[in-house]
Parts: sequence; structure tokens; C-alpha cells
Amino acid sequence: MGRAFEFRKERKMKRWAAMSKIFARLNKDIILAIKEGGGISDPDTNARLRAVLQNCKAANMPKDNVERAIKKATDKDTSDYKEVTFEGYGPHGIAVYVETATDNNNRTVANVRSHFNRSGGQLGTTGSVEFMFNRMCFFNIVDTGLDLDDLTLELIDVGAEEVERDDEANQIIISAPFESFGGLQSKLESDGYEIVESGLERVPTTTKALSPEQVEEVEGLIERLEGDEDVQAVFHTMEPAIG
Repeated sequence: MGRAFEFRKERKMKRWAAMSKIFARLNKDIILAIKEGGGISDPDTNARLRAVLQNCKAANMPKDNVERAIKKATDKDTSDYKEVTFEGYGPHGIAVYVETATDNNNRTVANVRSHFNRSGGQLGTTGSVEFMFNRMCFFNIVDTGLDLDDLTLELIDVGAEEVERDDEANQIIISAPFESFGGLQSKLESDGYEIVESGLERVPTTTKALSPEQVEEVEGLIERLEGDEDVQAVFHTMEPAIG
């Protein structure tokens, strides 16, 4: 399996354990998608919002929650939401990249720094670990018995790098550089593939294996960060342990 596939599978297994947190993060994704789309709340003309709504469906987010988030996107209370990233090192030299969505940068900086410090890590400066990750996009589509080789050849022209089959989920996962997101989305939609989920990931270019005890320490930091209301996603260079 490709590196992107392995990290994607591990993160999904952990991330979807607490659905209430997933809903809160999807809520912010909706707000940011509409804000960055110039206030457009029609998914037919806002590609990022369309992708977020697919993720809401995959997470079984109630329709009422989705509609409230769309309505809230035009409220004055959400006008200050910004996407802010943080970089640093966790225990045992593991690089950590954090994506947040916040309306109070001072609060978020203080909280993220506290999480690093309490876990024996250290918050770094912008660019200190970003170079250790490739920014990728992914699409999960329904597997209808597709020929993987044919599909790969079909999608390679629009940027696909990895096309993997996830037998457990009955899906095919397509990974590509994040610049290819729009082209891949258009291609998959126009060809009639059913997109279950999509998004952006940061995949480490190199990883570090740790002992079980060390893994537990790093996971403590990751759990603290992911439990923060402002944090949308956490990426790291620890070797994935998928059973």
C-alpha cells in the first residue's frame, strides 16, 4: 500500500472515534468553505462546499446540523474565522503540523503552545516542519468492481499518484498533490463516480518508528491537540501502526 493510503487509514480510524467532535469540525469546514467561496452557499457553484457536504454525508451528520451551519456561515459571529497553522516537535523528535480554524488567534496560540509544553514537546516557528510533509488531496469513491489499472490510467492525466483499494470500506482511495484537487473532483464528478469523502492531507516524507511506550507519549500530545475545539487536523511523522 502507498504511504498516503496507510496514513489516511490510520487517521480515519482514530479521527472517527468521536463523532461529536467530527460534527463540530465539519461545521467549521462548512463556514470556511462558504466564506472562502465569496459567500456562495450553493454547492453546485462552490466546489469546496460541495466536497465538505460529501464529507458530512459520509460522517452521517444530520441534515438539520448541516443546514444550521450553512445559515450560520453568513452570521457576523463567524466573519472572523480564519485558518491558522502551527508547527512543532512532540516527544522523541516527532514533527507535528497542526491545522486550526479560529476566531481568536491569541486563545488558539496559547492553547496549542500549552498542549505541546504539557506533552514534553515544543511549538516551533512557521516553516520549521512544513518541509517534512507533502500536501496531498484524496478522494474516496464507491468501488463498483472497477479495474484498478484502468482507473489509474484514466486519472493519471488529472494528477492522480496513488489509486488503492480499501476492501473493508468497499471504496477506492485516490491520492494526488493538492494542486490537483479541482481537476480530480471535476473528472470524477463528470464521469459519474460516487465520491464518498474527499479532502486535503499532509503526508510525511519520512517517518520515525518508536517503542510502544514512546508512541503512547506522542499520542498523548495528538489527543490533546485533537481535543481542542479550534483544531481541525493534526499530522505527524510517527510511523503508523495499523493492525
